[in-house]
Amino acid sequence: MSLLFFAKRKQIVKQLDSAQVNNAGIGGSIVDGDALKAAVASGAMERGEVDLSKLMTETYELTEECLQINYYGAKRTAEALIPLLQLSDSRRIVNVSSSMGKLEKIPSDRARRVLTDAENLTEERVDEVLTELLKDFKEGSLERKGWPSSMPAYTVSKAALNAYTRILAKKYLNFRINSVCPGFVKTDINFNAGFLPVEEGGARVVKLALLPNDGPTGSFFVHNEVSDLLIEEDPFMQI
Repeated sequence: MSLLFFAKRKQIVKQLDSAQVNNAGIGGSIVDGDALKAAVASGAMERGEVDLSKLMTETYELTEECLQINYYGAKRTAEALIPLLQLSDSRRIVNVSSSMGKLEKIPSDRARRVLTDAENLTEERVDEVLTELLKDFKEGSLERKGWPSSMPAYTVSKAALNAYTRILAKKYLNFRINSVCPGFVKTDINFNAGFLPVEEGGARVVKLALLPNDGPTGSFFVHNEVSDLLIEEDPFMQI
């Protein structure tokens, strides 16, 4: 029994050695941690009764930093490691995203059109969306231009990461490349106010890192299921 477990463990470790998991992320704001914890403890957060914008302070510098880490950081890491992953026979990239990155969270028609245009989606077009967000933030026109009222940098950075996941998956057909929302996990980013233990959130990420070679690619997973709210129906999602 123990020998079988050891052999299985070696197999899993070997598979994980050929997987890249991009998990770096920041919220792009200064949060009132005590108020957030109180909202979670009272159940107000789970009931959707909390106006997050009143718990956060957002600046242009924090917004720019958030985009650089959450999106461009993951992108640069992927570009650096893809040549090494090509040497493996089990090529996996898992981008840790968030359900806040669903396009329903972004009112901007312009941003939604770009990120739902699967046929013409490119890194350059994603860059244009992020550049527009920064421009509108600097000009004080976020609400008028249709950006999220709270946590715009975090929300848009995760939507961009989901889009980049699809771009990479179409480019590297011999990879399994997906993004995943691990859930509202108890971590430092939310002052440990999340609902899920780290082990449960981590398991959802590891599951995608251990996909078989004929597993899904270019998809966004929420609660271990492919989300149909990332983008309009696209046959590529079924690959």
